[in-house]
Amino acid sequence: MKIQEPDFILKWQSQVKKGLLEYIILLVLDIKTCYGYELIQEIETRTHLELAEGTIYPLLNRLKAENLVKSKWVEMDRSIPRKYYEVTLKGKEYKKKMKNYLADLQTSFNKLEK
Repeated sequence: MKIQEPDFILKWQSQVKKGLLEYIILLVLDIKTCYGYELIQEIETRTHLELAEGTIYPLLNRLKAENLVKSKWVEMDRSIPRKYYEVTLKGKEYKKKMKNYLADLQTSFNKLEK
């Protein structure tokens, strides 16, 4: 049985997740080119975070506007075309900077927790 977290913790967890989703998207798309719903499934499988389509698409649009991801329409044999997303070179560079920032942050947390 899952223990219900206090509202404060739930809100904090939501904010942390929102802050990390762009990084998570770049990580997954660097492993595999995905269409939107597939990306949601990949993130949920790899991280156990639950996402709504209404969350992911605005982030993909923002990452695309920043030239961190690009998209292309792919015709499917028996269904409608799908828009696939992949990381750009700039996205790979930013992903590396995000990773370094998170590592530095973890080092700071480790110092605080001693």
